[in-house]
Amino acid sequence: MLKFSRHNLFSSKNGSPFRFMLMLESVTLIQIPEQTPKNQDSQIKQTPNFQFSQTFISSLTHCKNIFQVHGQMIVNGLIQNLPIANKILNIYTLRGALQSASALFCEITEKNPVSWSVMIGGYAKAGDYMNCYSTFREYMRSGNGLDNYTLPIVIRVCRDTLDLQMGRLIHAVVFKYGFHSFVIVGSILVDMYAKCKVIEDARKVFDEMCKRDLVTWTVMIGACTECGNAHEALDLFDRMKVEGVVPDKIAMVNVVNSCAKLGVMQKATNVHDFIKRINFSLDVILGTALIDMYAKCGSVELAREIFDGMREKNVVSWSAMIAAYGYHGEGQKALDLFHVMLGRNIVPNKITFVSILYACSHSGLVEEGLHLFSSMENEYGVKPDVKHFTCVVDLFGRAGKLDKALKLIEDTNLKKDTGLWGALLGACRIHNRVELGEKVAESLLELESENAGHYVLLSNIYAKDGRWKEVAKVRELMTHRRLKKIPGYTWIEVDNKIHRFSVGDHSHYLSNEIYEELEILNEKLKVAGYVPDTNFVLHDIDEELKLELLNTHSEKLAITFGLIRTTKGTTIRITKNLRVCGDCHTFIKVVSLITDRMIVVRDANRFHHFREGACSCRDYW
Repeated sequence: MLKFSRHNLFSSKNGSPFRFMLMLESVTLIQIPEQTPKNQDSQIKQTPNFQFSQTFISSLTHCKNIFQVHGQMIVNGLIQNLPIANKILNIYTLRGALQSASALFCEITEKNPVSWSVMIGGYAKAGDYMNCYSTFREYMRSGNGLDNYTLPIVIRVCRDTLDLQMGRLIHAVVFKYGFHSFVIVGSILVDMYAKCKVIEDARKVFDEMCKRDLVTWTVMIGACTECGNAHEALDLFDRMKVEGVVPDKIAMVNVVNSCAKLGVMQKATNVHDFIKRINFSLDVILGTALIDMYAKCGSVELAREIFDGMREKNVVSWSAMIAAYGYHGEGQKALDLFHVMLGRNIVPNKITFVSILYACSHSGLVEEGLHLFSSMENEYGVKPDVKHFTCVVDLFGRAGKLDKALKLIEDTNLKKDTGLWGALLGACRIHNRVELGEKVAESLLELESENAGHYVLLSNIYAKDGRWKEVAKVRELMTHRRLKKIPGYTWIEVDNKIHRFSVGDHSHYLSNEIYEELEILNEKLKVAGYVPDTNFVLHDIDEELKLELLNTHSEKLAITFGLIRTTKGTTIRITKNLRVCGDCHTFIKVVSLITDRMIVVRDANRFHHFREGACSCRDYW
């Protein structure tokens, strides 16, 4: 019997597996039993054969020429020794040698669940999803019992490929074999359904789980946030705390993102206070998420406090703070911070340039923005993409140079997207360029003919020019294609509760008070010179109904509610899911003047800060 010391097994000559191969050549001296009854386990663990197998297995990881080892296995009759065969199989899959792995897999006559899992996992890792699925199907037919290691592998493939149909089939297998009670399986099913945008199914799996760990809660909260149910995500967070599950930083990043999606300041500060209570340090990921949260809740000042308090910042952190200044209309501060960043030797990336160009375009810093755009590739090695071109189109649009914007679009070799054409169409609306607007709208509708927003914007361009026949044609086309304008909603947070309003809403418990106060407010606005602009409502109804509809826009109802329920002098913050209309924009400016209130409006495009009768957007949005 040969004996091998640790030195014998792991030593090599000139970096080759020389000594190891000598050991393999002597393997014929040892016979390893193919099958061993379970009741003999303790006896076998004392035998030299077992000790050799264990030593052989541990040495495989350090062997570079795995093909020679495989050959020696065949020569010495070790191919049916499952622990050794599975180890070789695993090394093949880790190194991406799937053909060799498949050959070895076929040579193993009596496979165990480990063999199947390694092979299925190897295909999944290599992106060979068809073989992954077919091998899993063979595994089910083989009679080997499924395990809670292989199932998550296949479910993750369904998740990563967004293969909902296969995911549902695998879910049926999970249920049939009773694996729905396993936390790891339930968690990955929730994640799979969420990534496939089937949030109802994700929530159903989540609710039916007997036990949920932190990962499951985190996945469900993140799924709700990504699928537009941020309010539900925050409710889940509160429920998680009640059930005694302590969140980690990853969970808190998801919760912070939920607050950012909603734009609710009181909930945001509550979440930040919770982070302080559990003594989480503000690393790059959590700190950057908080910057984004406060900025999207309407306070660029609090966002800057977080930024300044972070001990470590990367380019993403700097870009987030620059972007915050941008969509709050503080372009000069964004530029100043950008230069500070360069002074700290932080190299800007594509996201940084999108942020700073956006800031320039939304603050009217045309020359500064064009200079940065021209220096991107030459000075910083960042090649502009369609998002950067969109910002420059917006820059030209703000300056009234729409022909230059069109030429820029036509000259670029990049694939045009709806954002690029949409920026130019918005500029056509501002500068009343009807003919160019028609041309741009044609290109836009070729790309996205089912988006009702494009038709509405073109209709507004016609309406502003008094071309009511064209307005009617656009509306007829929308009706023919069965397109409906997305309903507008406005949210306001008061006393830590979120209140939602729609146009003409009478569902709120304070509706009577709101409409009475709004009537009083309108009288004051008339005295101050406000005249409703009925161009922002339908054009085939009488003037009286136009005024009634205009007067009950969701923004106006939410702000009036805020005036009733908040103390004098406090800031009113509202969130609109669509772009705020021109009449409401004028209305809010005058309200901020006569009530001496700061009103912060977050719409689909940007933030508007209304103060003393003026808006931070300078009436360009």
